[in-house]
Amino acid sequence: MNDQTGQAMIYALMLILPLSALLARRVPIGATVKMALAWLAIFVVGLLLVAQQDRIKPYWQRASTALLDSDQRVSGETVRIAMAADGHFWAQADINGVRRRMLIDSGATTTALSVDAARAAGIDVDESPLPVMIETANGTITARTATAKRLQVGGIVARDLPVVVSDAFDETDVIGMNFLSRLEGWRVEGTTLILQPKHADN
Repeated sequence: MNDQTGQAMIYALMLILPLSALLARRVPIGATVKMALAWLAIFVVGLLLVAQQDRIKPYWQRASTALLDSDQRVSGETVRIAMAADGHFWAQADINGVRRRMLIDSGATTTALSVDAARAAGIDVDESPLPVMIETANGTITARTATAKRLQVGGIVARDLPVVVSDAFDETDVIGMNFLSRLEGWRVEGTTLILQPKHADN
C-alpha cells in the first residue's frame, strides 16, 4: 500500500464515521441528506486546505500580521504607530520576550509595569529593597524599582531599562520618557506617532 492509498483510506474513514452516526440515529432522510452534505462540504474544504497548505501559509501569515499589528508598522529603523480610537498611542512591545500592549506616555518619567507584566517577563521586583513613591494622575502610589533586560518596540530595542512596578497600575503598562529619551527623536504627525532610534539596536 502506497502513501496516497493510505491517505485516501484515512479520509474515507473520516467521512464514513459521521455518516454512519447519522444513520444510526434514524434521523429523517431529508435531515440526514442535509447533514451529510454539510459534512461532505467540511471534509472537502479541509482536504483542500491540507493539500494547499504550502500555498496558503504565506497569505495566512500576512493576514495574521495585519490583524495583530495593524496599528504598528516598522520601516527600516523607524516605527510608526497609529493613534487608537481612545486618542492614545499603544505599542505592541516585547518585554524580555513577552508580548504586551503598552501605552506610550511622554508624561510618564519612567516605564511602568503592572505586577502581572513584571512576573510574566521574569523581572525581579525584589532587586530594590525599599519602595519608592510616585506621583501619578490618580495621586501618589507606592512602587518597586526594577530593570527590564530587554524592551523591544518594532525594530527598536532598549536594554537594561529601569522600570517601576506596582499593583496600582492594574493591567496598564506604560512606556515612559526613559525609553523615549534613548531615541534619536520622536514626533507626532497627524494621527501617527513616529519613533526614530539612534541605530538599529540601542
